[in-house]
Order: sequence, then C-alpha cells, then structure tokens
Amino acid sequence: MGRMRKTSELPQKTCPVCARPFSWRKKWEKVWDEVKYCSDRCRRAARRS
Repeated sequence: MGRMRKTSELPQKTCPVCARPFSWRKKWEKVWDEVKYCSDRCRRAARRS
C-alpha cells in the first residue's frame, strides 16, 4: 500500500473549460497524464465547442 498524502500534496491540473484547478483522484491513478477535464460536464462542453 502507498503512503498517505495530505490533500494539499496531491498533484493538480487546471481544467481548460472552466479554468478551475482539480486534484488527482485514485480512479485516475493509471491515466493521470491523459486526464484533461475536471468532470464529464466539462468534457461534453469541450466537444460542443
């Protein structure tokens, strides 16, 4: 098991649609480099534009 980190220590990215920062999530562990959007809503909005 990996070491526990504080929320402030987790990597962050900025969503290109809403310009808000979002943090790493466990479910994105293997695909973090591919994650671009903070949510499904932002991903759908990006496809419309």
